[in-house]
Amino acid sequence: MATNSDQKLIFDDLDFNKILNQSSRFIKIGAIVFFLIISILILNYIRMIYTDYLWYEQLGFQSILLKEVFTKLILIFSGWFIASSFLGINIYFANKISNGPIEYDVDGSILNLYKKITFWVYLVIILLFGLIAGLILSGSWLEILMFFNFQEFNELDPVFGRDISFYVFQLPVFHIIQGWVLTISILSLIITGAVYLINSVIRGVKFEMNSSNWVQISLILAFIMFILSIGNFLSRWDIPLTEGGLVDGALYTDVNIKKTGLLVLSIVGIIISCILLANIYIKNNKIVFGSIISWFVLLTIVTILLPMSIQRFVVRPAEYVKEAEYISRNIEFTKKAFGLNNIENIFLPIDDNTISQQTIAENSETINNIRLWDHKPLLSVYKQIQLIRPYYDFIDADVDRYEINSKSSQVLLSPREVAPEKLTEDARTWINQKLVYTHGIGFAMSPVTDFTLEGRPQFYAKDIPNNGLIPVKDHSNKNSEEEFVVSNPRIYYGENDYPYSIVNTKTKELDYQTDEGDLFRVNYWGSGGVVLDSTFKKLLYALEFRDLNILISGEITNKSLIQYRRSLKERISQIVPFLTLDADPYIVADKENLIWIQDAYTSSDKYPYSQYETYIEDDSINYIRNSVKVTVNAFEGDVNFYLWDEQDPIVLTYQKVFPDLFTSKSDISNHMKKHTRYPQDLFTLQAKIYSKYHMENTQNFYNDEDLWEFSKEKFGNKDDLKEVAPYYVIMKLPGQDSTEFVQLIPYTPNQRKNLIGWLAARSDGENFGKLLSFSFPKDRQIDGTEQVEARIDNDQDISAWFSLRCVEGSSCIRGNLLVVPLGGSILYAEPIYIQAEGVDFPELKKVILASGEKVVMEDSLELALEALLGISDINEIKALENTNENNLNEKYLDITEVDVKEMTEIINNLKDILGELENKLDLFKNKVD
Repeated sequence: MATNSDQKLIFDDLDFNKILNQSSRFIKIGAIVFFLIISILILNYIRMIYTDYLWYEQLGFQSILLKEVFTKLILIFSGWFIASSFLGINIYFANKISNGPIEYDVDGSILNLYKKITFWVYLVIILLFGLIAGLILSGSWLEILMFFNFQEFNELDPVFGRDISFYVFQLPVFHIIQGWVLTISILSLIITGAVYLINSVIRGVKFEMNSSNWVQISLILAFIMFILSIGNFLSRWDIPLTEGGLVDGALYTDVNIKKTGLLVLSIVGIIISCILLANIYIKNNKIVFGSIISWFVLLTIVTILLPMSIQRFVVRPAEYVKEAEYISRNIEFTKKAFGLNNIENIFLPIDDNTISQQTIAENSETINNIRLWDHKPLLSVYKQIQLIRPYYDFIDADVDRYEINSKSSQVLLSPREVAPEKLTEDARTWINQKLVYTHGIGFAMSPVTDFTLEGRPQFYAKDIPNNGLIPVKDHSNKNSEEEFVVSNPRIYYGENDYPYSIVNTKTKELDYQTDEGDLFRVNYWGSGGVVLDSTFKKLLYALEFRDLNILISGEITNKSLIQYRRSLKERISQIVPFLTLDADPYIVADKENLIWIQDAYTSSDKYPYSQYETYIEDDSINYIRNSVKVTVNAFEGDVNFYLWDEQDPIVLTYQKVFPDLFTSKSDISNHMKKHTRYPQDLFTLQAKIYSKYHMENTQNFYNDEDLWEFSKEKFGNKDDLKEVAPYYVIMKLPGQDSTEFVQLIPYTPNQRKNLIGWLAARSDGENFGKLLSFSFPKDRQIDGTEQVEARIDNDQDISAWFSLRCVEGSSCIRGNLLVVPLGGSILYAEPIYIQAEGVDFPELKKVILASGEKVVMEDSLELALEALLGISDINEIKALENTNENNLNEKYLDITEVDVKEMTEIINNLKDILGELENKLDLFKNKVD
């Protein structure tokens, strides 16, 4: 045995028995610390699960949490066992193969120390490796549940003839498993190599591959190559999901070259896997390296070089001819995936596009609901005159429709939510923030068209109630009866980012102010929240929110409830993280409570041949449905999920996975159903896609022959143009007998300014969800919004008014320019606001209307309509007839002193002429006699 004198001297100075004893002590201490850390982590995880369970149970959705937890645990332990076993077996054989005599003199104690250390190190590596692998696998718990419960689409893809469900539900799981197995195999290969290297260093020998090493390495490499081959085979099925080409989906090169190439690559990979297995007996490292290099060369040729060559030299010179079939597939599948395949196309023959009195009479309800109040200016006004108290806030104003005086009236409504963060610094005590200022109360509701002489909104509902009730009534008639009264307008759950609160405590909550000015306080009488009926629960939530006051406060009783996850997005997403939420939830005033409605979407990025689009939170999707309507009680916090689209396979799959989650849409109350609407985020996405996909002719599509784009407008106090956003309007659609609640967006041709058509989504009754596309004659000039904005800027009277009023100290704000279809004509309406500098308090001062060749601006919608129709002269005459001479309005009469003198002289001259005529007439009579 070779020796080393220096090493001997060093070892001679060491007391290996002492080192061994100390090492054993350190190992024991380390094991105890490790066990304590793991125990704390496990206990904390159990605490989190239990508090979550209490929250889910209070809402009635505990089965969802339990299914998630149990599925994750099964996957964690399954992945842990598989990964740890795989790595453990490889480490065992690598350690056994690489162990041998140490090439220098060493005491037996050091060998025992080495064995103990390596044993524990390898054990920890194996356990941690398995745990991490299990945790990674558990992250796909939902995909795996959907894999076993999927609902078929009953549509086949044209490349492989498989149902769409295969791509949406099955193929992703195949990729997850393949990628997971490949990862643990490669990491095992690396760790195995590390074991060989470490053992060679400990033994003091040079690391070399021998026949025993090659057996194990070849086995692992063969397994890795086999898994890669499976991945290549799975990649063939990804071809219909290809993106980034002329259009998304499989194209000529993908179908004719790449599909076959990947099949060849997977077969070659299996052959190489067999060669590597044979190398167990051949034991030639050249075969290993040669096989792997050959595979990578083939991979480069099949996936990069060959497709690029075919695309450049075969496809590009005759691109349309080669790709026409695939463009047609993309159009068909994109329209299906985004719900655009059943749009009704309607041609509108518009002649002179002028508005007549008859047009106004036939569309009076539409005229009375033109939205002059934009969301942002109205919200600013609400915050100035309707907050009342500094600890409230209006987060958003939403469009809806209500029956007022037996007519459908479009309104803007904003709930008054509590904002404890707005309390003064001295008032931000724990008692105030968590126990006193717990809820908002009431709402402001205004008709979208009406405003006062001062430029402020009219109200159907306003102010903080002095009796806890919110009446809704017509502002135009003080003697009119209330339409309805909201008996409980309190808002504990809303759009604001609420902290947790504790209700029904010894400290009463602030509710409202009475007529006498007293602050009325109340204890929460609902059931929303988790009951803190034990010290144990208080301890759990003190740990959850890291707030000791929850445990020690004497204000909390056994009947107190802790409310958390109070913002709509957080509350809903906690229950259904797999649904995408619309950005604009809205509140509905019921006779008993205020109820939030939140639109929720099912989506996928695995729909074959469909075009990918960027959506909420920058997610790229190619399939979407508004499959769920969610309601949240603003007082109780109860959440209901209504299955809205019963034809959507994705939501039906979720229903199979979570049978207790959804409620039939037939169970929603009639009142709430009347307030459901086609969601704006979905419509915006569909309208964007339809701007190109309205073209069904592949040649036109390829050439962008009839590409549309959203109209543009000036908005705010800047001259920059922005895209018109979809908006809601109550209108009578062409060919319909009655008005309805519609969302629409106008289009202009690409790089042109004229109006070409508009897309509408219906929201009422049996027509809910139907899309209509209206197109205008292409040989007629119909002004688009940008052209109307230019006409407004060029009008001398309007321009002069802007120059006069929009001076230093105040600014003019241009509202949304609305395109309002009226039968076969188009009316354009734009409100003008004035806002003093430094005060966010806009006032609605002018209304601009345009139609045909005419643009007018007046103080109200009624006056603007009169001016547009050209009936203002009649009104002037009537005004003159009924006006006292001493109070003549300069607007109707402008006479100077010179004019009076001239008229007096004319009258005197006429009198002289008449006198002469009378004299001549008398002479003529005398002669006749």
